[in-house]
Amino acid sequence: MGMSIPFIKPPLGPAEKEAALKAMEGGAIGGNGRLTRELRKYMQEHFNIPYVVLTTSCSDALEMAMMVLNVQPGDEVIMPSFTFVSTANAVVRQGGRPVFVDIEPDTWNLDPTQLESHITPRTKGIVPVHYAGQGCWMEEINRIAAAHGLWVVEDAAQGVGSRYNGQYLGTLGTIGCYSFHITKNITCGEGGAFLTGDEALVQRAEIVAEKGTNRSAFLLGQVDKYTWVDVGSSFILSDLLVAIALVQLQRMEEITAQRVAIWQRFQRELQDLETAGVIRLMRVRPQAEINGHIFAFRTVDPDRRGDVLRALRERGIEATFHYIPLHSAPFAREHLGSGEELPVTDLVSRSLVRLPIYAGMTEAEQVYVIENVHDIFRRI
Repeated sequence: MGMSIPFIKPPLGPAEKEAALKAMEGGAIGGNGRLTRELRKYMQEHFNIPYVVLTTSCSDALEMAMMVLNVQPGDEVIMPSFTFVSTANAVVRQGGRPVFVDIEPDTWNLDPTQLESHITPRTKGIVPVHYAGQGCWMEEINRIAAAHGLWVVEDAAQGVGSRYNGQYLGTLGTIGCYSFHITKNITCGEGGAFLTGDEALVQRAEIVAEKGTNRSAFLLGQVDKYTWVDVGSSFILSDLLVAIALVQLQRMEEITAQRVAIWQRFQRELQDLETAGVIRLMRVRPQAEINGHIFAFRTVDPDRRGDVLRALRERGIEATFHYIPLHSAPFAREHLGSGEELPVTDLVSRSLVRLPIYAGMTEAEQVYVIENVHDIFRRI
């Protein structure tokens, strides 16, 4: 008998429901309230980062990062092409130009050996994207950035709870950006966070997030009235969602441990297919402690990827591919003139298969996925 296995299943339970109801009953469900202060403090202590600003999404955290770093028209920002469109949009909205570089064939993260050749006098910064919650090669990225006077904004949308050299992702660059989207390990439906150790940047971020006003300073009693002081937007997360995020982050160790155990089992039990030469598994750097956000493999023959996905879906397993590379997307071709070849990115994009993985995935569901992947490769 076939099973039906969804791609994701948000790990929301009674504690989250209770927290949301309590917030509603308390009546303070706008932004920047008591729960926001509580969650910011919790994150600052837990992730060991001096400053946290909660946002409505990781996209907003990235946009806010580019605003406070003062990205100007013509400025260049280096990033992988193998990422979600938000990474590039944040730069484009400021009039800047994303410069796409290739990824490593086995970690699917930005390849630091590609950086030097793409740095020009117009380059202002680098945005490493921690794919699947695995930290990029940050020592090398930070070393190159420092040598050229560039800032580093970590797109850690997928990396909440992951570490690199013992430090949480999102705390290794100038600014880190988190996602609490429904597809992420830790979720409140929609939400994000902006993390930094730089006081001047967070002061500006507070203003940008509050529509360009100094309302945050006013709420803290630092000024007697608030007014329009800078360009801004409305990036503030509702305390109703903050209530859910707070419970989720307090459960982070438990959720991460469940996902990592499933990830490790998939990696271990599909190893024979890699040995047989039909798939390639993700390689994890020794410095990286992953959070089990994505389990994926590449079909060695990219032409087989479509057959594998179809066969999995026919068996009730909601597997999927990932990004269409940004450098080959219509907008980039039309507006960025990015004619560069990124062969590894293209190959990974054409051959990647992501399997369902979520906290609470049962033993039977895991076995069903593993057995069917094996069976499909025996048949195709």
